[in-house]
Amino acid sequence: MSRRWRIETALSSLLRERNIATLDELITILVMGKEPSLSQSVVEALLNNETYFFRDRSPFDLLSRHALLDLAQRRESAKHLRIWSAGCSTGQEVYSLAMLFAEEPEKWRGWTIDILGTDVSTQCIDRARAGTYTQFEVQRGLGINQMIKWFEESADGWRAVEALRKPVRFQVHNILEQPPHPGGFDIVLCRNVLLYLSPEKKALAFERLVSSMAADGWLMLGAGETVIGQTTKLGADINARGLYRLVGDGSGVEKRNGPDRRAAAGA
Repeated sequence: MSRRWRIETALSSLLRERNIATLDELITILVMGKEPSLSQSVVEALLNNETYFFRDRSPFDLLSRHALLDLAQRRESAKHLRIWSAGCSTGQEVYSLAMLFAEEPEKWRGWTIDILGTDVSTQCIDRARAGTYTQFEVQRGLGINQMIKWFEESADGWRAVEALRKPVRFQVHNILEQPPHPGGFDIVLCRNVLLYLSPEKKALAFERLVSSMAADGWLMLGAGETVIGQTTKLGADINARGLYRLVGDGSGVEKRNGPDRRAAAGA
């Protein structure tokens, strides 16, 4: 009952806009397929788009200290990195990633950095592409120096500067579909997306994530998410708790689909 109440609350504005009396009537319309655009509107209304720059901060430090350090060595000859932010919402995570590179120009000079942000929400992707945020949004997670350095004030708000917009692109995509660039992503971020999926959908999502990763790539999930009991193809990196690798690539990955051995030992 509580879940139905939450759904009705989230959809209340849409029901009023479409002059639909009840949730049951909405379901009937969706099943009959009378209004194709209505399905997307329902998806948009139900999504939790909570995000902000450098959300939780420590995951980005973890990426810098481990994943990016590792890949800087492994990709030294090609000087090309592909990164996928799945479920990127309005783009703050993607621009945060772009800042990691922009703030170390000497280290990444001559490199091609491609950062793709995807989300099922068309409205979110439109906002992410614009790269413009309110003062409240741009201040969430950013210090005043970062805000002034990487965003320009305009009549519409604060827009990401060209140095941040250049390496990023966005597209509408459902994580349950085939990945945008199969087998080619060096880093995949899928944070706080899997929490909302059923066990069956979650298993499919992991298959998609696995198929998107380069053999020596890295995966980051949300703080409340894990691969344990979900897939045998991914394991926690023993040197970077919170990051996952494909099992069997010889990169220091837990070789069993069970609890972290260091945690069990009280580390």
